[in-house]
Amino acid sequence: MSDYKHGNFLGLTPILLFVVLVVVSGFIARDFAAMPILVAFMITAGYALILNPKDRKIPLGEKVDIFCAGGGEKTIILLVVIFLMAGAFYSLTIDIGARDATVNWALRFVPTSFLLPGLFIISCFISFAMGTSMGTITAIVPIGIGLAEKIGIPPPLAIGIVIGGALFGDNLSFISDTTIAATRTQGVRLKDKFRANLIIAIPAALLTVAVLMFVDFNAQAGLELGSYNFWLILPYLLIIASALFGLNVITVLGIGISAACIVGLSTGTFNLLGLFKSIQTGMGWMEDLAVIALIIGGIVALMKAYGGVDWLMATITKNVKSRKGAEFSIASLVSFLDLATANNTIAIVSAGPIAKDLNHQFQIDPRRTASLLDIFSCGFQGLVPYGGQLLTAAALAGLSPLEITPYCWYPMLIIVFGILAIATGLPKFKGPALDEYGNPVLIPRESEE
Repeated sequence: MSDYKHGNFLGLTPILLFVVLVVVSGFIARDFAAMPILVAFMITAGYALILNPKDRKIPLGEKVDIFCAGGGEKTIILLVVIFLMAGAFYSLTIDIGARDATVNWALRFVPTSFLLPGLFIISCFISFAMGTSMGTITAIVPIGIGLAEKIGIPPPLAIGIVIGGALFGDNLSFISDTTIAATRTQGVRLKDKFRANLIIAIPAALLTVAVLMFVDFNAQAGLELGSYNFWLILPYLLIIASALFGLNVITVLGIGISAACIVGLSTGTFNLLGLFKSIQTGMGWMEDLAVIALIIGGIVALMKAYGGVDWLMATITKNVKSRKGAEFSIASLVSFLDLATANNTIAIVSAGPIAKDLNHQFQIDPRRTASLLDIFSCGFQGLVPYGGQLLTAAALAGLSPLEITPYCWYPMLIIVFGILAIATGLPKFKGPALDEYGNPVLIPRESEE
């Protein structure tokens, strides 16, 4: 049992206020995206600055220093840089036509009798290549709707398939913001977290494919395919290859951005000024998330100073006496935060510091923790009817998100397999966890459960 002498429930109330702001505004407006997340976090930060620990009063200037130190922590700053680079890459690939080319290229390899599993696999591939579930949903949902009309299946089913594939790739991609957040908060390498997630995600994906094989539809229907230029796909392929070779995320994104720039300039898609504008546009897409990461870092620092994190740790671990129990606590925490915020990246960034503390207390391999954070946040993100993924897909299809949720089979299965991974202790790792520069991640020595 953990022993936190300075725990203070009041110190945890900032994050509870954030949850209340999002949930209550969602019920009032009948739209859980009604409350801007950045505004909610700013209000939360203001509230956090007026609190104090239970045993003393901290001057406002000192609180501001604590907040700024938390937001300026090296992991948070690196996270901000990576978010901006990922946005730049995404924008460039859209502008040069790489997204559409990749979709058309992938569709050409799908047999007609394999359309539904193929739709899932294509969504997986596109999301893995692009590193974004939202971009995949925007690109593939119109195809899914057209497919549903041709072969006579319910449109929500086709859309649920796309959402599942999109979150498969989002969970595994080397340039996904969830992958970046999970690995950076736990200090582990991209490829190690990828391998851990793969062992959990592949069985869930294969089971999804198997289920889709038994769905009846008109196998004689076909799709009209657009043309593609293979060179436009090159930035995605280089991203995947460089990440698999174990290069750090800054280098991976740098290679992808450089390749996209070269392809765009060589094909005449844009001139040098247009290239810079595209990069700026993509960074602009990620600005809110970058600022949110800074604010979350500051809020978490204040909650630690007030004893809120100690209280939460004590509560979570009160009846926890093993690594499995701690892992279930981590999974529950990030799942709860995702349901509250409807944003899997924010859930990971918020839960990451607490999960890291549990690592040290219960000797949990940080590679495993990073995997669990991403698995459960992405699983629940695919089921939240007020999350961006389902809202976007529903808007494109003219449906209610609640009509789509029952068909999001892969997100359901990934949660089940995540629970099984905790229960069985899989995956197991050989050797110590390393950071992206090859340095050991210091965790307590192994002990028996």
